[in-house]
Amino acid sequence: MNRGIAYAALAYVAWGLFPLYFRHLAGVGAFEIVLHRVIWSLAFLGALLLWLRRWRWLAPLRHRPAVLGASFVSALLLSGNWLIYVWAVMNGRVLDASLGYFINPLVNVLLGFFVLRERPRTRQWAAVALAACGVLWLAVLGPQTPWVGLVIAASFGLYGLMRKTAALGALEGLALETLFLAPVAVAVLGWWTWQGSGGLAHHNGTTLAWLIGVGPLTAVPLLLFAAGARRIPLATLGLLQYVSPSLQLLLGVWLFDEPLAGARLAGFAIIWVALALYSFEGWRHTRSLR
Repeated sequence: MNRGIAYAALAYVAWGLFPLYFRHLAGVGAFEIVLHRVIWSLAFLGALLLWLRRWRWLAPLRHRPAVLGASFVSALLLSGNWLIYVWAVMNGRVLDASLGYFINPLVNVLLGFFVLRERPRTRQWAAVALAACGVLWLAVLGPQTPWVGLVIAASFGLYGLMRKTAALGALEGLALETLFLAPVAVAVLGWWTWQGSGGLAHHNGTTLAWLIGVGPLTAVPLLLFAAGARRIPLATLGLLQYVSPSLQLLLGVWLFDEPLAGARLAGFAIIWVALALYSFEGWRHTRSLR
């Protein structure tokens, strides 16, 4: 349990600081960044597997179509989450991205109830209902519909569920997911480069170095997250996630000068109260068990 908490906490800190890294790729499109994330993540994971000599899990997968299918679905969820998040950061919507990760713990409660047959307690349901009111407030009175946050919360919640119930370990599972995505990424970047309209053709050495660095920067937190998700309850995993959106919120307001006032601030405040209620309920329940 303690090791799982440490893994997940480190992953969330890294994700919370991601916007600082993506600032150095302001001239690159979000879709292209995701393609590079796939390729360089796979290269990093392949080197790590080669170093650890952990290849025996690949051969039996031919006879396990359920595992392949689940990994393919989780790969789609992961790539979709990457794309929306990177697009949000590159288009001045870091606060919207942080909203998605604020909502995600409560999405985990719903997924735990409907999929894993977990039984949320009364105060947990109250927190979910209050957060839903906050989202509705933002949708009706906010400056723009919070679709970015909703998509991020749903995609990452489902991905976390897939990783928690996955048959493969953290390293093997992520390697297989990026292996599914890599042929498309290589084909698109190769075509762009051959046409001279994008890809590697227009990037200088510095930009290319930042793009290559996205590989380990992406893989390491995901490995930590997957390792943590397999060791701790889904509700605890959601509780730790407050670290990431809090850091993103601070970056969005103080560094990127995104507005947080009026109806938008009120909507965020309602969601924060819901998260406080959820956290307090979890703390009391843990204390009573001890």
